[in-house]
Formats: sequence, structure tokens, C-alpha cells
Amino acid sequence: MTLEGRTALVTGASRGLGRAIALRLAREGAAVGVNYREQAEAAEAVVREIRARGGRALAVRADVADPAQVRDMVTRVTSELGAVDILINNAGVSRPGDLGDFDFAQMEGMRRVNVDGLVAVTQAVVDGMKERRFGRIVNVASVAALGTAMAGTTFYAATKAAVIVLTRRFALELGPHGVTVNAVAPGFVLTDMAAAGRTEADFAAIAARTMVRRVGKPEDIAHAVAFLVSPESGFVTAQVLTVDGGRMDYIGHS
Repeated sequence: MTLEGRTALVTGASRGLGRAIALRLAREGAAVGVNYREQAEAAEAVVREIRARGGRALAVRADVADPAQVRDMVTRVTSELGAVDILINNAGVSRPGDLGDFDFAQMEGMRRVNVDGLVAVTQAVVDGMKERRFGRIVNVASVAALGTAMAGTTFYAATKAAVIVLTRRFALELGPHGVTVNAVAPGFVLTDMAAAGRTEADFAAIAARTMVRRVGKPEDIAHAVAFLVSPESGFVTAQVLTVDGGRMDYIGHS
């Protein structure tokens, strides 16, 4: 129970990576704000599962791309669970596309959630962290940002590269105030979003690109996040922890 007495906010926590992270942090003793945008019943199911294990949790709706909704979300979590000590910026969207079929509207939609949303939620919690001189922020990036050679991910990768840059810049800014900021860069993880439109043959081909010869599970990412918010990680900041099973299909080596 390394997080007992702490309050965590996990964005995009109704399913997939966010759900696994919320459950893991609750298992470590944190009270968890389970953010969702549309999947209310799925978010409530996560809350019920946490409570059934004796934990504290709250489902809270907000579009992270809307600063007003974000502020209301943080106010409610703080009121019902306590001041946010741990922030997991997990909410994200992915739209396929490469240079030949670039769509400005799709790019804007991804940027608003993946980049602007991360900034909005971080801004909403960071003043309290600075006042208490404690905070753990983990941003969910992607190996796409590091240069994997998977077609159709060019502009998604660009938004996640921005996440990595912001992680390092926020770490520099907030470190003197006792707040660490890190990122995890998942490889291919079998979630609803990642599996959409793919076949078993696709999964096998992706697994073959890893050293461990399998695709990831949401729990693989949750374990890494749990470390980065733990007391043992207090001297770790501005880092990107790649959790990809040893992917071998990178574009370059620079």
C-alpha cells in the first residue's frame, strides 16, 4: 500500500490503459478519480471494482480538451477524495493517417486531446502540488513518438512526440517544487482502441517485431506507472520509460 493517503486522477480511465492504471493505483492504496468523456457506465464499473476491494474512487466526466470542464473535474475530485497528489495524463485519441491523406480536422482533434488536454489538466492540479511540495505526474506517450516504423501513425506520433517534449519541460519547471514528471511510452498494447480494425494476423506480425514475441497487456503499462508514482521513484524525473517488449522496428538510430 505504497500510495495510502494519496489521491490520484487518471484521465481516460473508463477502459484500456486508463482502467488498468486506475485499478493498480487503487490497489496500492490511492483514492482514484476515474475520468471519462463518454463511457459513463464503463467508468462506474471501474469505480465499483475499486470499492469492492475496499478502495475509494469517483467517476467524473470531463472532456480534457475543455479547460472549464477540467477545472470542474479537479474541484470535484478534490472535494470528494482529497487534493490531487498523482496525475496520470492518459486520455488520448488516435486517428490513422500519413502525409498522403493528411486531414487537418483529424489532426486538430488529436492535438486538442493529446496535447492541449494534457496541458489543461496539468495546469489545473499543479498549483496545489507546488503548495504541498509534492506531486507525481506521468504522461502516457507512445513508441510511435520514438520512431517505430508502423504505417498510418505519422500524425498521431507527432502529437505523442509533443507529449515527450512537454514531459521534460514540465519536469524542469516543477522539479524545484517537489514535483516529478515522467512519461511512459507503450508499445502495441491490446486495448479496444489499438485493436480496432486489426486481425489476429496483424497482432501476430506486431508480436514478431518484439524481442519477447508478444503484444502488450494494459497491466504491463500499469506496472510501469505504479513505479513512477511510488516513493521509490522520487529521484526519477524527466524520463521516458519505454514499455514495448523490445520493439525492433525503429526507423533510425539517431
